[in-house]
Amino acid sequence: MSPVSSGNASSEAKTQSQVPVTSIHRVMADGVKIFYRAAGDAEAPVSLLLHGFPTSSFMFRELIPRLADEYRVIAPDLPGFGFTEVPAKRNYTYSFDALASTIESFTEAIGLDRYAVYIFDYGAPTGLRLAMRHPERVTAIISQNGNAYEEGLGDAWGPIRKYWSQPTEENRDMLRQNILTLETTRWQYTYGVEDPETVAPEGYTLDTALMEHPGNKDIQLDLFLDYASNVKLYPKFQEYFRKSKPPLLAIWGKNDPFFIPAGAEAFRKDIPNAQVRFLDTGHFALETHAVEIADAIKEFLEMSGVPGRREKELSR
Repeated sequence: MSPVSSGNASSEAKTQSQVPVTSIHRVMADGVKIFYRAAGDAEAPVSLLLHGFPTSSFMFRELIPRLADEYRVIAPDLPGFGFTEVPAKRNYTYSFDALASTIESFTEAIGLDRYAVYIFDYGAPTGLRLAMRHPERVTAIISQNGNAYEEGLGDAWGPIRKYWSQPTEENRDMLRQNILTLETTRWQYTYGVEDPETVAPEGYTLDTALMEHPGNKDIQLDLFLDYASNVKLYPKFQEYFRKSKPPLLAIWGKNDPFFIPAGAEAFRKDIPNAQVRFLDTGHFALETHAVEIADAIKEFLEMSGVPGRREKELSR
C-alpha cells in the first residue's frame, strides 16, 4: 500500500476543517430544559429551524452544516419531542400556544433578536405565532411543507379531523393504535418518495423510540386535538402575511399527503412576491433533497436582503 502524500493529507485536513461543526446544548427557558443544536459563526445572521411531528432537531442533521458556513444555525427540540426535558413539576399544558411561548422564551434566553425562521409541519403554527408576536424579529420565512391555509390540508387529515369534531376516547384510541406506530411513522417518511430505500432508517427509528417514552403518546394525542386551534388561526396568520409581507420561500415536497401543493401556492395570495418551489418527494423532503433545499435557502436569503457571513464581509 502506497503512503498518502503529505499534500493530499493537507488538502483533506483543510476540507474537513471547513465543514462546520454542529454542537449540542441545553438551556432552561420557560421552566423547560431545551435541547438544541447549533452551528456557525456566532456573529453571522441567524437561521432558526423548527421541526414538526413526530421528529426533532435531528431532522436537520444534513441541513445544518450546509447552512452554517454562512449563517448561525439554531435548531431546538420542541417540548414533547427529541431530547428536550419538561419537569413534571412544570405541569406543562401541551398546546401550540404553549409551544410557541416556550420557543419565544428560548430565543430570548440565548439572545436571538433577529432570525430567518424555517418552519416545517408543527414548526409552522409554532413559528408563525412567534412571527405574529414579534414581526420585527423575523427577517424571512422558509416554509418547507409548513401550512397556513385550509386548502393545504390533505385527505390524510381525515382521522384527526374526526377527532376534532368528536374528541371521544374511542377516536383518541384509534389514533393511538393507527398513527403512533413505527409502521405509520415509516410511511410518513417514505410516502411520495421515488425510491423509499433511499430514506435512511435512523430518523423514523429515533422518532419511534422517543415516542415510546412513558406519557409521550398522550402528549402527541393532546397536540393532535389542539391542532384544530391552528386551523382557526389561519386567518390571523394570513393577516400577518398581508400586513408584514415577510420574504417567504415555500419549498415543498409535492407528494406530501398531509400538506398538499395548494398550501404552498396559497402563500402568493397574501405575499405576491413569495417564491414557491416544488420537489418530487414527500413530507420529509430533507431526507431526499437536503442539498437542493440548502442551496435554495441560501439563494433566497441573499436575494431577500439577508446575506450570509461571507457576502457581508465582501460588501464591507
